[in-house]
Amino acid sequence: MSMPRTGLVVGKFCPLHRGHQLLLDHAQAACAQLIVVSYTKPEFAGMEPQRREQWLRSLYPGTQHWVLDDARLAAHCQRLGLPTRVLPDNDASDEVHRLFMAWLLREVIRQQVDVVFSSEDYGPGFAEVLSQQQQLHGGDAVAHVAVDPTRRTVPISGTALRTDLHAQRQQLAPQVYRHFVKRVVLLGGESTGKSTLAVRLAERCGSVHAAEYGRELWEANNGQLQEADLLHIAQTQIAREEALLETASTWLACDTSPLTTLMYAQAMFGRADPLLQALSARHYDLVLLCAPDVPFVQDGTRRDADFRRWQHGWYLRALEARQLPYRQLRGSWQQREATALAAMAELQQAGHQNTVAVLPVQ
Repeated sequence: MSMPRTGLVVGKFCPLHRGHQLLLDHAQAACAQLIVVSYTKPEFAGMEPQRREQWLRSLYPGTQHWVLDDARLAAHCQRLGLPTRVLPDNDASDEVHRLFMAWLLREVIRQQVDVVFSSEDYGPGFAEVLSQQQQLHGGDAVAHVAVDPTRRTVPISGTALRTDLHAQRQQLAPQVYRHFVKRVVLLGGESTGKSTLAVRLAERCGSVHAAEYGRELWEANNGQLQEADLLHIAQTQIAREEALLETASTWLACDTSPLTTLMYAQAMFGRADPLLQALSARHYDLVLLCAPDVPFVQDGTRRDADFRRWQHGWYLRALEARQLPYRQLRGSWQQREATALAAMAELQQAGHQNTVAVLPVQ
């Protein structure tokens, strides 16, 4: 039997997990080309179309990706001169979804398919409707291939995963899981415990931390930095964070941010590269500002307590100007760690509640 020319996989991919990958791997290997369609209505928090498309592009660059919401579908309709349509709701009947997909293939994607791959009971009926619709328009029949329908090979579902993504992270590829890791950044003047606390928070979470690249470069250059070094520091710090997201667990603790680099640029040179200013707006899920209420320790690389107080004031003004919420860490090292962990737990719990709240019945 010859290889089917075009295969089709349809799913929410909220999130894209190992079970989906088993299905997509099988379909990709069995077809000359594979069309992947993803839509869900309503959407799931943190799994919007742009993110699902990013997962598919990263893991399956050789497939056609059609990741849709109502706005994206309307844009396709406008481009093709079609009347605007909207996606069917998740709780719409199987027949509504099947006819929608037949229309989408015919009028928007404008390709016939030879085979549908699925791990669901609806697969044979879906293929039958696509066959009828394609043949009505002069096309060919559509076959169905079931892939692990009993979920024995990969016993997981999107519904189960969404209840606690972090506890089941082994079911997600690193390229997917990284988008659910929250980033906590530690800001503050010199000798306020940022670096030590970043390590401690990572240890307490069973995760990793992004060390301060600026300090490393400062020490490597014997305390001599050029103005151009500041942009390089911010870019390297970001690259370090991005690389670590795939090995982090739940949280990535970040020792300083490009906002820190902007502060040093202004302190050292009285100005900052526009690109550095743009990078300083990088988002973090939680901002912790270490107060200068602990003894100043001179390690040979720091300035003095007066400069530390200036740094703290600069951060307060910068955070207020940007309207960024933050928590101040005060008191002993133990108190700072306890406050930081409590803030992280509070944010994690809020995110978990929001995720559960939007789960549809499936």
